[in-house]
Amino acid sequence: MSATERDYYELLRVPRTATEQEIKKAFRRLARELHPDVSEHPEAEVRFREVSEAYEALSNAETRQLYDRYGHAGLRSGGFHPSHFDLGNFGDLFSTFFGEDLFGGRRSRGAARGADVAAEVHLDLVEAASGVTVPLSAKLAGTCNTCHGSGAAPGSQTVTCPRCAGHGRIQQVARGILGEFIRQSTCPECNGAGKKIEKPCASCDGAGVRLEERTIQVEVPAGIHDGQRIRLSGEGHAGEPGGRPGDVYVEVHVRPDDRFVREGNDLFSQVDLTIVQAAVGAKVAVETLDGTEEIEFEPGTQPGEVRVLRGKGMPVLQGFGHGDHRVLVNVTVPHRLSAEQRRLLEQFDQLSDEDTYKPDQGFFDKLKSAFL
Repeated sequence: MSATERDYYELLRVPRTATEQEIKKAFRRLARELHPDVSEHPEAEVRFREVSEAYEALSNAETRQLYDRYGHAGLRSGGFHPSHFDLGNFGDLFSTFFGEDLFGGRRSRGAARGADVAAEVHLDLVEAASGVTVPLSAKLAGTCNTCHGSGAAPGSQTVTCPRCAGHGRIQQVARGILGEFIRQSTCPECNGAGKKIEKPCASCDGAGVRLEERTIQVEVPAGIHDGQRIRLSGEGHAGEPGGRPGDVYVEVHVRPDDRFVREGNDLFSQVDLTIVQAAVGAKVAVETLDGTEEIEFEPGTQPGEVRVLRGKGMPVLQGFGHGDHRVLVNVTVPHRLSAEQRRLLEQFDQLSDEDTYKPDQGFFDKLKSAFL
């Protein structure tokens, strides 16, 4: 059974009420158990991927809340995708979560990843129903084309920092009555890089990256809801040389449609019938997502009745099928009458009896079934 089919709390062996610290502690313990250098479990690597995915989801307050309310489907709808790690070095993987070596002690994270970017796109309801690819323009830090990310001018090179001998940190020894004390700090000469650039690149001032206008194609899946986010992995700002780019988080906004009201995957709209159409029956054109559709209303249609167009609503996000389109009947009453119209209505009233307005015994049952 994969992690996507198992309960994340079960994988980490913690209750749903576990605190952030308890979840972190549980992952530490399981990570040490499943390290390939010490574990003899035949499925250690698979299990490590599962608990890593569970920790990644539950350690973030936003994704945890989404998972607690809607489960795995909610995470998928919210754009959560587990990170893909190189399991060849479990120590590096563990430091990705905690910044520490698997068996204790701080460690360097290596080249820093690029920064993430937040963006927004706006869609019409029809576009949200069909799915659409939206171009998104943003200024992003990309690898400098002149120095190819090294920060060094063409023809020059980087050299080992003479002050820290390439370690990126310097040690200071102080002697006191209790003995020697060693203090480590980031090398001020190279800012912890361990290397120095002889001649900085003129195009990027030695940064290795430059801001550039870039267009990203955002594929919005059919059925997305207003306010949901899509993560574009690796499309953010460039990282340090050797570091992965950041991600782009796109928040989707769906514009209101005057014709419909959306509730989940269902759509609601209203159709206006005249008192004559409601009384004698009529065929009326109704707007749907797929275009105009004719609905036949039987004689004696009552205001407040709901006609259900099965499968005519919004598609289920990352799933199968569609919601329904529910059409509410409104019967319009004339505001102004001519003398002849008034006479005919009064004549109709005189010809009416209690059978004329006798309610349909099955009306409320049909109304109830329309919402099931």
